[in-house]
Amino acid sequence: MNPGPAPSLALDFCGLKFASPIVLLSGCVGFGEEYTRVAGFSNRDAGAIVLKGTTGKPRLGNPPHRVTETPYGMINAIGLQNPGVDAVVTRILPTLDFSETRFIANVCGSTIEEYAEVTRRFDDSHIDAMEINISCPNVKEGGVQFGNYPEMSARVVAACRKATNKPLITKLSPNQTDIRENARLCIEAGSDGLAVINTISGMVIDAATRRAVLGNVQGGVSGPAIKPIALLKVRQVYEVAGPKRVPIIGQGGIASATDAIEFLVAGATAVGLGTALFYDPLLCPKVNAGIAAYLRNAGMASVAELTGTLVGRAGEDCG
Repeated sequence: MNPGPAPSLALDFCGLKFASPIVLLSGCVGFGEEYTRVAGFSNRDAGAIVLKGTTGKPRLGNPPHRVTETPYGMINAIGLQNPGVDAVVTRILPTLDFSETRFIANVCGSTIEEYAEVTRRFDDSHIDAMEINISCPNVKEGGVQFGNYPEMSARVVAACRKATNKPLITKLSPNQTDIRENARLCIEAGSDGLAVINTISGMVIDAATRRAVLGNVQGGVSGPAIKPIALLKVRQVYEVAGPKRVPIIGQGGIASATDAIEFLVAGATAVGLGTALFYDPLLCPKVNAGIAAYLRNAGMASVAELTGTLVGRAGEDCG
């Protein structure tokens, strides 16, 4: 029996052609080279790679400890250590092979002006798109995070939109009251895509010393523990973004092909891998193969057919 042609994993994301629905997430793969020394790893297994968060000037990041394990995940407080946008554009980007995959810059800032300036620098480069990390603290507002307030998020997106014609993907924070409203305002401000979600705020305490384990006290929780939360947020954002055909990168605890499929069903166009790569650097081809097998069994010709196929709707929390 002829099984027919293999389902296509290729997709369109904000006008960019992804060879796979997998996106390697910012902070987990350095500036595209973190796993290239691992035998069997290939950037070609991912549709896109998001580079490490980049600010206007170099940053040393937070004091140690910066990373620690938690039940079913990890928590980090790196503090955006990076060499600054000039170094990334002039020294790092020229070393990347843009024929392997798409490369997306992660734009960070402590002020709206810094976001706009970093965006302008990346606009004048070979980078394919930019992800706006609105989970950064706003120094002009006492350190509150841009991403926790929809109006503030939209102001950042609008400023970045004026600085580039390249695709903008806004990375939404789960640490807010209404992620739907934030998504709506970011889309209206000019965001071409959305990444859902960023890490969840948390902390770890050493009972023996009664001290916080992280040098920054609090950090971002990631890994399988946050997957149910991330799935719901993706579905809620899809209810806003889907009708407007704004694509979503679904992320948060994906560690298998089944996890990835659930995010696609919830409304994601692509799926992000991060924490799981730390214990399985060769996860990408396994996820690709699992998605392809699922599509074949479901009689679907492409991964795009799977997006948003959840039966029913997310509903509301009844308490």
